[in-house]
Amino acid sequence: QVQLVESGGGLVQPGGSLRLSCAASRTIFVIYGMGWYRQAPGKQRELVASITPDGRTNYADSVKGRFTISRDNTKNTVYLQMNSLKPEDTAVYYCNQVPRYVNYWGQGTQVTVSS
Repeated sequence: QVQLVESGGGLVQPGGSLRLSCAASRTIFVIYGMGWYRQAPGKQRELVASITPDGRTNYADSVKGRFTISRDNTKNTVYLQMNSLKPEDTAVYYCNQVPRYVNYWGQGTQVTVSS
């Protein structure tokens, strides 16, 4: 059974922080790269951070130095620590494989950065 459950979003002021979590089913997590994607209103979904099974990370230029992705392979969970948030980070955030092999998305978690 494929499962991706994102949590941790919310409303935060500019400059604030949030930590997102994503619990995945073991079959789509354990040997795959994982990442965080986001989709802002009227825009295409974009990949902002990824992590390989052995912990190598990669970030979009727009979030480099502010976001940190990590994973706990014992819990099939991937995290996104977001610091120094900006209004342009406002979006629905999703986790999924990188590259993506499953035709499935979770419900996402809304992040709103506003004063």
